[in-house]
Amino acid sequence: MLDFTSALYLGWTHETREAPQDEPLSLGKPAALEEPPGAGELARQVAQLVGCEAGIVAPSTLQLFWDLPLIWGRDVEFFADSEVYPIARWGLERAAIAGSKVTWFTHHDPESLARSMAGVRRRPVVVTDGFCPACGSSAPMARYIAAVRRSGGLLVVDDTQALGVLGAGQGQGSPYGFGGGGTLRQHGIQGNDVVAVTSLAKAFGSPVACLSSSASIVRDFAERSLTRVHCSPPSTAVIRAGLQALEWNRRIGDLVRARLAARVREFRAILRARGWQTQGGCFPVQTIHHPCAQTLYDRLLSRGIRTVPQPGTNGGNAARVSFILTALHTQSQLMQVARALLNATRESLTEEGIYERTNAE
Repeated sequence: MLDFTSALYLGWTHETREAPQDEPLSLGKPAALEEPPGAGELARQVAQLVGCEAGIVAPSTLQLFWDLPLIWGRDVEFFADSEVYPIARWGLERAAIAGSKVTWFTHHDPESLARSMAGVRRRPVVVTDGFCPACGSSAPMARYIAAVRRSGGLLVVDDTQALGVLGAGQGQGSPYGFGGGGTLRQHGIQGNDVVAVTSLAKAFGSPVACLSSSASIVRDFAERSLTRVHCSPPSTAVIRAGLQALEWNRRIGDLVRARLAARVREFRAILRARGWQTQGGCFPVQTIHHPCAQTLYDRLLSRGIRTVPQPGTNGGNAARVSFILTALHTQSQLMQVARALLNATRESLTEEGIYERTNAE
């Protein structure tokens, strides 16, 4: 089965990583009592990578967003991108139930944010994804942080998609930039009014998350987080895998990102030559919009190609099919996709009388 559903963008699986033999997987106690070995070092390195002062780890971004909005409580007002990732949305919905005011602004629209923030009476907290695979673009971070700083607020960025892929110096010899520090590095944004929530489970292949910000915000989170009391911390195995991934990133990350960028360019060019247009720019999530996307997805799967079906705006059957590319995909596999797309439309969609392609391979 040819898989285009994994977000291990850099292809790092840690299958050969050996943990110290005398190190347990778990200490059997919550992080509030004792951090697992390596957790502090991993948090420090992630915070440094994204450009923040301090950090703290958690098993997932769900635990971070579950607690983070309640740390500030009713002392702030939240302004969130309407298309923010569901995990951040769940945390904000929990905050709203607890009495915090949450206002949603139009996706990637600084003017909508400005209108929403007009007359704000409490400290504003703007919540956004750093990069949106659905529309294939980064959030307008410079304008968001400008609005935040005019009001003395905070910018909270879920940067899980971009961590390990995007970085500083985008366009200066690399479509992704360098270093893999995410959209904060991409836009040159840092400061004590920035909070980055990231998971290493995608590009870096380790299922562990980190909250990075100022030392005071990280300290407040550590002292007031309930998931650090009632949930298990990350295992030592995933912490070691995270540290290994960051070491690889320092040594070979930019080389692997260059390979990934080449694969994305090849994929787009191969499909474009056959009449297919993909959305996603240079990012490794490439999406085809199609009136019969569900049928297209089913036919590709029957040919041994696993993709990601994306529902339409009103739910229901797929309106888009996404291919998630990694540095491990080969040119021959990309050609296999092109042939499968052509055959799927010829044999299936034409038979149903819904859509017909006439150009030959």
